[in-house]
Amino acid sequence: MNWSYAQNIITGLVSLVKGMQVTMTTMLTPSPTVEWPSETAPLPPRFRGHIMLVADESTGFARCIACGACSRACPSNCIQVIGEKPEGVKKKSPTLFQLDFTKCSLCGLCVESCPVAALAYSRDYALAGPDRQVYSSMDLLTGFASPLTEQCHEL
Repeated sequence: MNWSYAQNIITGLVSLVKGMQVTMTTMLTPSPTVEWPSETAPLPPRFRGHIMLVADESTGFARCIACGACSRACPSNCIQVIGEKPEGVKKKSPTLFQLDFTKCSLCGLCVESCPVAALAYSRDYALAGPDRQVYSSMDLLTGFASPLTEQCHEL
């Protein structure tokens, strides 16, 4: 029997034992995989989802004054704001606030440029669907009461 042949067998067995050791330690440690959608991974505190309107605590209306600063600051041109001035009120109120999320680059310039802090980042991250129309015209006024209609915007 040749010495190099026996040396190759010993080297192979050592390699096999080391490989099995790695396999067994990996097999016995808990998996870092999250079983989505039944489980969700924890979001970092500075996570930036799509933008959302912030409600005024005293009135329940959207804090937005329809100044259009967010629309002008947006480099993707994905925000459309239209507003009217209700009778007896000093500030305008939005009648339309749409976000085209298919174009949004999540840069945050709209949130930074808002003079009344009416925009914030949402915590929604699982935005997916078969229809593009849902995300190309997201109505951010949904769920807010309006001083113009005294009703809540619906879907």
